[in-house]
Amino acid sequence: MTSHKLEWDTPMYRLAVAQLDQTAARMQLDENIWERLRTPQRALVVSFPFRRDNYQEVDTVFGYRVQHLLTMGPTKGGIRYDEDVSLGETTALAMWMTWKCALIGLPFGGAKGGVRISPRSFSQNELQRITRRFTSEIIEMIGPDRDIPAPDLGTNEQTMAWMMDTYSQQTGHAVPGVVTGKPVEIGGSLGRRDATGRGVVTCVIEACRHLGIALEGARMAVQGYGQVGSAAARIAASLGARVIAVSDLDGGVHDPHGLDLAQIDACMRESGSLKDFSGGERLTNAELLELPCDVLVPAAIQNQITAGNAERLRCRIVAEGANGPTTLEADEILRRRGIFVVPDILANAGGVTVSYFEWVQDAQQFFWTEEEVNTRLIQIMQRAFTEVLKVSQEKGVDLRTAAMMRGIHRVAEAKRRRGVFP
Repeated sequence: MTSHKLEWDTPMYRLAVAQLDQTAARMQLDENIWERLRTPQRALVVSFPFRRDNYQEVDTVFGYRVQHLLTMGPTKGGIRYDEDVSLGETTALAMWMTWKCALIGLPFGGAKGGVRISPRSFSQNELQRITRRFTSEIIEMIGPDRDIPAPDLGTNEQTMAWMMDTYSQQTGHAVPGVVTGKPVEIGGSLGRRDATGRGVVTCVIEACRHLGIALEGARMAVQGYGQVGSAAARIAASLGARVIAVSDLDGGVHDPHGLDLAQIDACMRESGSLKDFSGGERLTNAELLELPCDVLVPAAIQNQITAGNAERLRCRIVAEGANGPTTLEADEILRRRGIFVVPDILANAGGVTVSYFEWVQDAQQFFWTEEEVNTRLIQIMQRAFTEVLKVSQEKGVDLRTAAMMRGIHRVAEAKRRRGVFP
């Protein structure tokens, strides 16, 4: 039991619970519901073997699927492949998904899953075997009416295609609605790939409008040039923002006059990394966060803005593309310094919003145009931002607390209405 408790109790889980506790105390939330929300309703830990490409070597890896809340409908949340995946991390991410879905008004509870591997260390064939075996291990938990996975850190459209195929093989017919973030050819939605980045930029536009900052010419730095960060940078640049720095696992590049994103994309396609890009000055991920800019988008991993560097940030707006990039202590410092933080559960909710659209399209077998998807996404994100800002102003709290209050209130009401069984 001790190891179970130790694994559950990670820094990320402690951050998620501390955010809940802080908000619940301010809301004077019913203590029974408060206690219930601190832990997930279901958690599955699996270990399973898979064959390496030489077919002689068999490795064992660990996988997780956590469902935080079953009150609102089926659960929804990504699958990440990363060497730091643990029960505590997936639990924290599942909690954040609950608040995110409730805040946006989606009929889902939060879930999250993952496999503890470094995906760069495996061939495409090995990743396929891992994905199919992991899917079969958690198959009793997932389903279009139960729990709908999606891509996350280290996974992509292809991962979802393998998951959907494995589930469908077991069911005996195609079940496209079991996952979202799939390729369009097998029931994916147009606009899904850029959805999270588009949602981040929509929040940045609204924040700029609120603060009286012109987006045209605004300097933006993006930590994490993956699917979210690259889409946010590209969309912001198309609207006139000046992207002055981007980074990936190997470090970043900086040009105060603005980077050529087309060249960066070409470099990423060719080598899969920014380390060979010569069109800017090299810098580390830590240095990027402290650059003078108008908008900082942390879109990499958690715990990037901490008590150690929050005093040195030189931006006006932080729009959290990643989950949990700012620690509780750093939040307090940014608040005191007057830096406007658009929290992760609001800023990066575009992905789950378009995942919802994809799930609806799969259920109806009726697909929307990309323009329809993007228009509906922007409208929902604008509405959510406006509602959170209103709560923030009325209650005199920062945007993170306001977003949490809205999400938690909706969940608490749903729990109260449904009651306790038996």
